[in-house]
Order: sequence, then structure tokens, then C-alpha cells
Amino acid sequence: MNYSVFIRGVVVTTEKNIRIYYNKAPVIIFGLLFPLFLFFAFYIGRKIDMSIFFPGFLAMVLFFAASSVGPLITPWEKQAGTYERLLSYPVSINTIILGDVVAGSIFGLIITSIAIVVSAIFLNIVITSITLLLIAIILGTLCFASLGVLLASPSAHSPSHIMMFSSLVRFPLIFISGIFIPLPELSGSGKLLSYISPLTYLVDIFHASLNGTSFFPLTIDLLVLIVFTCSFLLIASLFHKRNMRKGL
Repeated sequence: MNYSVFIRGVVVTTEKNIRIYYNKAPVIIFGLLFPLFLFFAFYIGRKIDMSIFFPGFLAMVLFFAASSVGPLITPWEKQAGTYERLLSYPVSINTIILGDVVAGSIFGLIITSIAIVVSAIFLNIVITSITLLLIAIILGTLCFASLGVLLASPSAHSPSHIMMFSSLVRFPLIFISGIFIPLPELSGSGKLLSYISPLTYLVDIFHASLNGTSFFPLTIDLLVLIVFTCSFLLIASLFHKRNMRKGL
């Protein structure tokens, strides 16, 4: 493998995605406006301990921002008729996937960084460990950008079909991942469901980096996020290769 060509392919694909998709309505709505409105719906008029609620809110912002770009790219290009041209270039399907993941990760990183800065100014949020927070943000953006690319793998001409499918997957996760109900307060089936959500472990790391306490050992949180990220990338690669000739 020519690594210089591979890296250049990822960079060019990422640049193309940033220029085209960051200003698309579905990305702005699901990646920025939806978590913001949901935060206001739960925060305004209620006496909420921000030290407990903010890590979950931050994880929700990162989750929706990082996973909002990937589901749009492939179906949009299939609908526009540019997917065939992309496949004809001297790049592999894995190069295209990684370019999509990096574009989603950068978007998630930008939106999450803005949320942290604004919250630190107006909500007096205190950060216990900046290093751990940065590691969590990087791992989280990569994980959920990979999930977004995986959600775009079904063969479909219409972006609306994929966005609807991705919403059916993403929305339930925010209610079982310790965002609105802290992990120590979950019990029974709710606690069991939280274990299978990658968002749960990101919320836990954010609690550790902001409040200094975590429900799981940090090594478990970090390892699980890495495993989920690798799994999403592998499955996305398999599905995209299988479906890349469908829906053209």
C-alpha cells in the first residue's frame, strides 16, 4: 500500500465533505439545533445541579454533532449521481470511509469545543482534568463519526431515508445512557440497556473529567469506546463494500 496516496485520499475526501456537507440543513438541525433545544427544554425553569447534568449534555452534543455528517454523505452522493465518479477515483472504499469519519469527527470536535467554552463562561463549569476531557472528546468524536458512517451503509437513493433510519438508532440511545438519569440511579433493565450503549461510557468519562468521579473504572470506559470505534469501522467497511454497487 502506498501510504502517501492513502493519506492524501483521506485528506482530499475530508476536505470535500467539509466544504459540501457542513452547511446542509440535516447536519445543522441534528448536529447543532436539536441538542441545544433539548438542553433548553430540560434546563429552563428547573432547578438542576449542572455538575450532574452537564456531562450528559456535553456527551449528547458530541454524539449528535459527530454522528450527523456521516449518514448524509453517501445517500446524498448517490442521489446526486456523484457516487459513481467517487468510486472511479484511484482510492479504496476504506479511504472514502475514513475521509467521512474524519469529517464527522472534526465537526463534532468544533461543536463540542464551542459548547465547552460557552458553558465555562456562562454556567461556571469547572474542569477537573483537561487531559482526560480531551482524550474523551477525541475518542468520542471518532466513535460516533464511525457510527454515523455505519448508519449510511444501507443502499438508498434518498438521504431522508437514511436520516430517518439514523434517528431511529440515535434517539433511543440518549435515554438509556445516563444523560437524563444518572448511571447510579439506573436499575433493572434500564441499567442492562445502558451497558450496550457506547454513549454510556462517554458520559461516564465526562463525569470523571468534570466532577472527578466515575461509575465504571476509566480503563473500562476508554477500552469500550475503542472497541466500539473499531467495530463500527469494520462493520461499516464490510457493509459499504457489499452495497457500493447498489443504489447507484
